[in-house]
Amino acid sequence: MDTGPERVRPGRPGEATQTNAEQQRRSERLKHERAVRKWSKAQLIHALRSAAAEEGVTLPTDASVSRRIAMWENEGAEPDELYTRLLCRAYGKSPAALALPEAQVPAAELPGASYPETPEEALTTVARLWRADLDQAGALLTAQPEDGASDAASMEWLVAPASASMPEHATGIRVGLRDVQRVKATTDMFAAMDDSYGGGHARPMLMQYLNSEVAGLLTGRYTEAVGRALFSAVSEATLLAAWMSYDTAHHGIAQRYFVQALRLAQDGEDRRLAGSILSAMSHQATFLGRFREATRLARAAQMGISRVTTPTLRAQFHAMEARGLAGAGDVREAEAALAKSARALETQRLEDEPEWITYFDAAELAAEAGHCFRDLAKAKQAVVHAQGAASGHVRSDFFATMVLADAHLGAGDLEAACATALDALDLGEQLKSARAVTYVRDFRKHLLRFADTAAVQDLTGQAAEYRQWNRSG
Repeated sequence: MDTGPERVRPGRPGEATQTNAEQQRRSERLKHERAVRKWSKAQLIHALRSAAAEEGVTLPTDASVSRRIAMWENEGAEPDELYTRLLCRAYGKSPAALALPEAQVPAAELPGASYPETPEEALTTVARLWRADLDQAGALLTAQPEDGASDAASMEWLVAPASASMPEHATGIRVGLRDVQRVKATTDMFAAMDDSYGGGHARPMLMQYLNSEVAGLLTGRYTEAVGRALFSAVSEATLLAAWMSYDTAHHGIAQRYFVQALRLAQDGEDRRLAGSILSAMSHQATFLGRFREATRLARAAQMGISRVTTPTLRAQFHAMEARGLAGAGDVREAEAALAKSARALETQRLEDEPEWITYFDAAELAAEAGHCFRDLAKAKQAVVHAQGAASGHVRSDFFATMVLADAHLGAGDLEAACATALDALDLGEQLKSARAVTYVRDFRKHLLRFADTAAVQDLTGQAAEYRQWNRSG
């Protein structure tokens, strides 16, 4: 979509000199970033389109984008929020590093970070989020997670009284269990696409489905039993929206979806699902470097479903606890949590588990352990665990293989690291995932000190044909 001509932001009276200086600095910085990569305009356009595709956004013609680039680089024009975000992703730099302004996020445009007090509030809030997301509201898509919001939501859920009565609607379509099953089946379909192709592939389609189909069901007429089942199913769909948003680096809206999914699970009286949502929130917190928060959320999941837990859920929650502890550098506690996870998994009986958690098996635990030992700088142990992490799930296997490459590098085996990184790039070729790009970018940073070696030069030559490598440059 063409968002119209760029305009230089006008300064306040008396600030003309400062504004000109800002424009010059922006112009020089953007020219420099393209020059050091030896990119033509066409290559930058390609990188911007790749970044846009991860968000499900379609850019205008090459000629239109080229005119924008000329205005940014030659006149210091200020890109709008969308192009600021895409430039940052294409260059792997923050707005400040590119002399671009941070997005101003009006609080009124950002619902959803607070835990709803009632089921009715939950319905209204999640519908607003879906609509704003579908409309690509810039402030929402660029928002950062709110400090303390996840912790506050976990506490609200832990101390919540018995669920309130289901909303009663005098109008709207009549909803039955077949409608609920259709929501669950459709969510499963989107989850399979997410697993194979990354969050950037199907996220726009999921948002369209939630807006066009599911929103109407929530405001329909249903019995108490159907309402509970519906809320649980919609919680699972909203959890998937959170995962997809997290995978595409929309971390603020991902946090909001997690919070709203947690409330919907409460009203759906699905305590196991609620625990899994807290575990997912822990996963995101670890990725963002909020390690103590990640540990608290994983422990809240364990505490909150202790009466209805299963071995696989316990194993997964302890693994998330270990990830947070490892990120914080707590070797003893991280290893203890991994041991608890392994013991829990030994008693797994798949027939007694919720279907959506059965993916967590020995291979998934090995992958989590590989991450932990990599973060704890125990490279040889990371290698051992990451080598046993093949699960058959494309994105998970990509992450585990990149961890293995990093672990080989940490253990001093440069050739194995480079060969394994190529394997990962081959696995991840079909992924639209900002997280995947981050893994590759981090690995490339670790390779810099070996840049003059034959192994790295050979890897660089072969990797140039892979999308994740090019997006991470």
